[in-house]
Amino acid sequence: MPREFSRSDRVADFIKREIALLIQRELRDPRLRNVNVNAVSVTRDMSIAKIYVTILGVSINDDSKPFIEALNGAAGFLRSKLASISNLRSTPKLYFYFDESIVVAEHISNLIDKN
Repeated sequence: MPREFSRSDRVADFIKREIALLIQRELRDPRLRNVNVNAVSVTRDMSIAKIYVTILGVSINDDSKPFIEALNGAAGFLRSKLASISNLRSTPKLYFYFDESIVVAEHISNLIDKN
């Protein structure tokens, strides 16, 4: 029997695809050209979307703060663009976070290589 996906999973997948495109096409900030959207989680009531991103060339959380601040500054603009594209009754508020999973995986890989 195939797994059924919840509405929040489908909305998260839609937001992930559209936000990645909007960041590439609509944002004019040159710092944000190397942003990758890794994951999106949406609350059950569809009011908040947490967007986890990585920035190429940035591997430390402290170095990512200006990028994350720029993305959170553009969150209102991205939300309005997302609302015009989607047919959701209400568009979730967007919050961007630096995804540390790539950094942790690289660290673990380096530890394995040493042994």
